[in-house]
Amino acid sequence: MNIILMGLPGAGKGTQAERIVATFDIPHISTGDMFRAAVKEETELGLEAKSYMDKGLLVPDEIVIGIVRDRLSKDDCAKGFLLDGFPRTVPQAEALSATLKELGRELEHVINIDVRREVLVERLTGRWICKTCGASYHTVFNPPKVEGICDKDGSELYQRDDDKAEVVTQRLDVNIAQTQLLVDYYDGQGLLRTINGEQDIEVVFEQIASLLRG
Repeated sequence: MNIILMGLPGAGKGTQAERIVATFDIPHISTGDMFRAAVKEETELGLEAKSYMDKGLLVPDEIVIGIVRDRLSKDDCAKGFLLDGFPRTVPQAEALSATLKELGRELEHVINIDVRREVLVERLTGRWICKTCGASYHTVFNPPKVEGICDKDGSELYQRDDDKAEVVTQRLDVNIAQTQLLVDYYDGQGLLRTINGEQDIEVVFEQIASLLRG
């Protein structure tokens, strides 16, 4: 069961990834985790990647693909894997396809959790945090009893800069443009499976699980 999980920030991808790997007993492989492991293990590719990251530069695709290949070759991926956060571009998707072919594997599903832009903005801009204790609230899903005030200690709530509307919308627009190219690419290959991410979390998971069980 070789899967790519796609979804824009706020779509609930992380929540669904946890449930998928627990239910189907396959490893959850995220780009960040792969990089950290390769750097920690001081693999040749890990050290090359670190040299770019230390300078604040993007890691070249050939190094990223090499790290992905090493990770997918490990024993825990024998029954399959869930790739999260990779590929991010069509050239990466094409390189992944070639790498899987070399490994005698093939993708079975590309699951895209689809949520409308305006809903994502509401989800992502609704978070407020207590200045004193750090408790987290959400204007829609977990509002404080008194607006702008922490339930626990009465302190003022604030919004992080990256949760503010102008930052969120800019980040989303970049992600939407990038993701659409991948959606079109995998749709053209007949691999794309789109799930409505605006439904209840349990319903979303049941639809994903049903799809994976075939």
